[in-house]
Amino acid sequence: MSFMKQRYLSARRWRDVAVALSALSLLAAGTSCSSGPQPLRPGTPAFYWSAARETYRAGDFLKTSENLQRILTSENEFTARARAWDTVISAGMTQGYIELADAWEAGARSNRLDPTPFRKQVTTLRTLASAAAIQFTENAHKLMDANKDPDILLAFGYPAGAAAPPAGLKRMSGGILVQDTERDLLQTAMLQRGVLLSVCGAVGAPDDGAAAQEKLKTGEFRVPRGTFVLAVAKSLQAQSELFTGTKLDQPNKLKLMSQEALEALKSLPPTKETKSLTDKIQARLKKARITL
Repeated sequence: MSFMKQRYLSARRWRDVAVALSALSLLAAGTSCSSGPQPLRPGTPAFYWSAARETYRAGDFLKTSENLQRILTSENEFTARARAWDTVISAGMTQGYIELADAWEAGARSNRLDPTPFRKQVTTLRTLASAAAIQFTENAHKLMDANKDPDILLAFGYPAGAAAPPAGLKRMSGGILVQDTERDLLQTAMLQRGVLLSVCGAVGAPDDGAAAQEKLKTGEFRVPRGTFVLAVAKSLQAQSELFTGTKLDQPNKLKLMSQEALEALKSLPPTKETKSLTDKIQARLKKARITL
């Protein structure tokens, strides 16, 4: 082969390599552009925040709270919003469990021939209510201690569920033992109801779903601190009854929730409502022979 021909073939090979490399570069660039934003890395606060938003929209508040609790294991850009959100959710779940347990207890009284299945549910639900109540109390304490802003950001929308008790609740509280599937549906409905009412209270629209929905229509609402703290104090006062002698009889937890409620009320300007709540808390403590 002549020298000129070898030189020609060598140059041609280099040109082909250059074209191939150029094509690969263009393909990689095109792939990068078409893929859009990179997916959130599992285990990060951003990942759990996104997951919480999805489960919240689906009405699965147990999963929502679990995702928010994972965010709260560290200080990060989502911590403040996650704590306010989980305070509202855990308060709602506590109330849902309490009311459902009370309904099962009524069913046990009504069904004198076979009260045992009802009593088992009461025990299970009050245990769940206790865990949710302590989570709520801890959330409230940390939020009020760390956040002194005049407004509190609620970064979530109006929740799924209905304010009215589910239809099957009356039958069950009347002593009719329901199937497992209906039992689970009742529990989901009561938790959703509890969270919905908690959200309404947190935005300053208790028992007014339409007003709460309007305030939360953008997915972000800044509620005055006093409004939010009063709602927290009301829930703490009402839900501390779970730990009285007629229910779980756990004076240490009754004291914990009562103390937190009183501290919340002390941070508010005195009104007839705050005085009434304070009197109720002190009366409950006196009856339980608890001193602060």
